[in-house]
Parts: sequence; structure tokens; C-alpha cells
Amino acid sequence: MPGGPNAAESDPPQPRPREAAALRIQRPWYRRTWKHVVTVLVCSALVGLMAGKLYLQAAKGDESGIAAPSDTAGQGRGGVVAEYPPTQRGGSVVVGGTTLQGGQISTDKMRGDVVVVNVWGSWCAPCRTEAPILADASRRYQPRGVSFLGINVRDNEAAAKAFEDRYSIRYPSIADFDGRTLLSLNDYVPASAVPVTVILDRDGRVAARVLGELRRATLDALLDTVIAEPARDLSTS
Repeated sequence: MPGGPNAAESDPPQPRPREAAALRIQRPWYRRTWKHVVTVLVCSALVGLMAGKLYLQAAKGDESGIAAPSDTAGQGRGGVVAEYPPTQRGGSVVVGGTTLQGGQISTDKMRGDVVVVNVWGSWCAPCRTEAPILADASRRYQPRGVSFLGINVRDNEAAAKAFEDRYSIRYPSIADFDGRTLLSLNDYVPASAVPVTVILDRDGRVAARVLGELRRATLDALLDTVIAEPARDLSTS
């Protein structure tokens, strides 16, 4: 009875059903925070894995069926460099089209030379950085049997010609405004990658590729390597 001698020892009042439910679902703050941390870490890991897969596909062309190249320079401040050993190179490729000056050109007519093919656009900032390097290399390596060819993409004729004049580029460039010429290199060059530099050996096979900005030391090293290769004995291939 209320006010009786045992009132102080009676059971404490029980919470209402709604209050009891709230007590059951409440969690300590540190448990809730830990779950949030785990969720963020898992999501970050998944994003990292997806980005890594896309990068490898772009850098190594793993969907092309071409033997995986050796990544010799990594990214650093320059582009991603890949070299294809002579025994693992694919077949010869032919790059051709109409030049900015209106003539016809094809790497098929350059067999016997090492050929540097550079994909560029006047709107591309890394292209402006590497243009003097390519112009200088074309003059230095011409006596050693190296030819240079540009592929101008997503540009207009006036801007492209002004770019060539500004950087004293004297080798020809194909006006590939619709992207058709670039398709001949689709096993090695991602469609949206600019700049890209591809080096063809004397048989027209891709010997090396640089995705991104080209550096003088990188270009010289790659060219010296391909130039030093002995001529293939085609009678036994």
C-alpha cells in the first residue's frame, strides 16, 4: 500500500513500451562512429580498385590482345612509358592521311626508318610543353634514320598551323579532325589520350609508347634503344 513500511523497497517504475523500445535500439556513441568509419574505408577501397583497373587498361592496353609492355619509367613528371620487346611486338601498323598542308602521307612509305608518331592538339597544354622537344629531336635524329609524323586531333586548321609555326615544327602532321587516322593505332592509343607518342621500329611495329607529356631524356633513350636494334632477318620470320 502507498505510504506503507515497504514502500522504499518496492520495484522502480517500469518504462512505458515506447521508452523501452528506445532504450533497446540506442547504441553507445563509439559503436555508431566505428560503423561509419568502416563504411567509409570500404567505399574508399572499392573506388581505389576501380580507378586502378581503369588506369591499367588505359596504360597497358590490356583489351587489345597485344603482349603487355614493360613499364620502364613510371609516371613521374612525364608520361607513362611502355616498351615492347622485339620478340613481343605485334604486326606492322600503317598511319596515313592528309597533312595540314594538303598532301598525302603514310608510314608505309617510311619503312626502313624508325618513326616517331606524336598525337597532339594546339589546345593541349602538355603538347605545348613537349613541342620544342619534338622539333629539336626531329632535327637531331634525322641523320640517324628517324622520321617524325604528327597526328593533329580535335583541332582546326588555322590553330594547328599557327602551333607549328610557333614551335618551328617542320615535320608533317596529319589533319585528323574526325579521328579516323587515330583508329589505326587503337590497339595502343586510348581514343581520348592527348598527347601520345608512339615509336615504330624499322618494320613499322610499335616499339614504344608514351602516354602523356614527353620529356627529352625519355625520347632520346627510347630512340637510341630502337636505333641500336639489329635489322630483322625477314626470311626466317
